[in-house]
Amino acid sequence: MGTTRLLAIAEGLLVSAIWASSPVIVKMGLAHMEPLTLAGMRYFAAFLVLLPLMVRRGGLKSNPAPGYWTRLFLMGLCAYTIGNGTLFWGLQYLPATTGSFLLSLIPLPVLFLAMIWLQEMPTRRQVMGLLATVGGSAAFFSPGLSAEEPLGVGVVALGLLAFAVFSILGREVARGQRVDTLPLTALPLGFGGGLLLLLAPLLERVPTLSLTGWAIVLWLAVINTAFAGLLYNHSLQMLTALELNVLLNLAPLETALLANILLGERVTPSQVIGMVILGVAVVQWGRGGEGLRFGGDLTECDISPTPFLTCSLLIVVDRD
Repeated sequence: MGTTRLLAIAEGLLVSAIWASSPVIVKMGLAHMEPLTLAGMRYFAAFLVLLPLMVRRGGLKSNPAPGYWTRLFLMGLCAYTIGNGTLFWGLQYLPATTGSFLLSLIPLPVLFLAMIWLQEMPTRRQVMGLLATVGGSAAFFSPGLSAEEPLGVGVVALGLLAFAVFSILGREVARGQRVDTLPLTALPLGFGGGLLLLLAPLLERVPTLSLTGWAIVLWLAVINTAFAGLLYNHSLQMLTALELNVLLNLAPLETALLANILLGERVTPSQVIGMVILGVAVVQWGRGGEGLRFGGDLTECDISPTPFLTCSLLIVVDRD
């Protein structure tokens, strides 16, 4: 195994750890501001971080998304305004580990929407992955929910549907191969984050941010969104989408560890078993066919709804 590939694996592990920390840091941020405000500030700030890179690469000298502005707006609306907005809101009532686990279920609605929207039928292996996912979810939630958690699960479930729509829209954009990577990442961030900032004052009290609050927003924007997204993109130059997603499937377990250390959250053995089953199921899912991934001779396109552990990037990597 070459040094370059080892470096790519290390980058993938770092991305997994960064994105795994997102629900934990968001929970910490909710002590300083309301959820929609936090989400809007995070994603619009990440857009501002990426904007100079777009300018430097000439992305604003001509139309950076010819014919795709509506789709990019809808992607931002689904992934950030609705998807992450509901996630941040739901984390008021859920442990960080539960939020991370729920995000790992995104392939479920993607599968059903792809069947309806894109006429893509699942393979036998993907059906087995679906059944394993259901089993892992049953194990995770077998200890039961506290009084407020059903509300949080329901709200986040709405966000999962929005993430699934984002993935389907992203495939349509990627098929055109007319939008460069940076605009494809930055513009939905700007649309979705900007909408959240417009909605937040209407629905929430205006926060008075402390130094800690600003530090959390900047960390989430710069490290967990912009830096991790670019690192994810770079690691895909050496790793396949399946290999990288195997590393990203460690995120719920990493979130559980971080939440235990930083927030004092506890997980039961059955929840750990459920997370392991889900991770294996998603790996099998990806091996079952093209899934969320497709490519040509020179370009591979991969849609990663994981981040998202609250990032949800559409990546287009040129294989030179």
